[in-house]
Amino acid sequence: MSSLDPLALDPNADVLVSPGYLAGPGGNRSIFNSLDLAPGWTKAVAFGTDTYYTSPCQRVRVANALESFYGGWTISYAEDPLGVPDWITTFDRNTPHEIVAAFTGTLVEGVHNNFADFLSGGRRYTGISPASLTARHRWEPVNGTRPFRTVSPDGHATYQMSVGWLHEYDELLTPEKSTWRMSAGPDPVYTPSWQAFFSRYTPQHLIAASTAVFTDPTPVPRALDQVPDRHRSLVSVARADAAGPGPRAAAALARSTQAQAIHVPPPLAAPTALATHVGSRRQR
Repeated sequence: MSSLDPLALDPNADVLVSPGYLAGPGGNRSIFNSLDLAPGWTKAVAFGTDTYYTSPCQRVRVANALESFYGGWTISYAEDPLGVPDWITTFDRNTPHEIVAAFTGTLVEGVHNNFADFLSGGRRYTGISPASLTARHRWEPVNGTRPFRTVSPDGHATYQMSVGWLHEYDELLTPEKSTWRMSAGPDPVYTPSWQAFFSRYTPQHLIAASTAVFTDPTPVPRALDQVPDRHRSLVSVARADAAGPGPRAAAALARSTQAQAIHVPPPLAAPTALATHVGSRRQR
């Protein structure tokens, strides 16, 4: 992809940005669409700004609470709809929407039968782990770190795994203590521009869906003014193809639930053992 001088473009120009994890959050319409169109899901709006979704089985709750501490998307699953969640995932307000949409789209597709299609033996099981995806895109493990992490080739994104014992309820209460974390920015470890947290029992196929987008080098569509100022010197920007749909329209199409279903690469022969996720204690 050819790189352009962002200063030479109209701030409202539609462009393609790489890497996607530095492109900014962009619009979140595709996330709302996948949930709005999900059969049987209910939706409630509170305080005029906060949106909440509940799955037909009442086990999954999805919240987009704009004024909350993280301000992005929180997803929880509880085998007992009135019980303590089995797992919680949090995407903060600055997480690129493509990463969130991959998670929620895959969630909607699988929750009707408790993700059986995506588990071992299911018709959509791939066995892909997040570690196999980071390895495929030549992310480097950082040895001797706690938590353990792998870093993108440009050094501006990281996927990390906490090691050692942690009471499961601690990570349910405090996202920063979650077993798995994605983050990106000029300094993705200590001052990340955005973070996503996955507690220990979050199903592997859901994390892998987000990781596939997180690690994908394919440019993502944005309006130029949606790219954070602190990322302008770190990204490559190209004009959108005038012959095709504009990036705003392309984003809605390319990141739809159907597109996400085929976005994850085929399984590797030997996934990295370190990233084997523990299945839900109630789904094993």
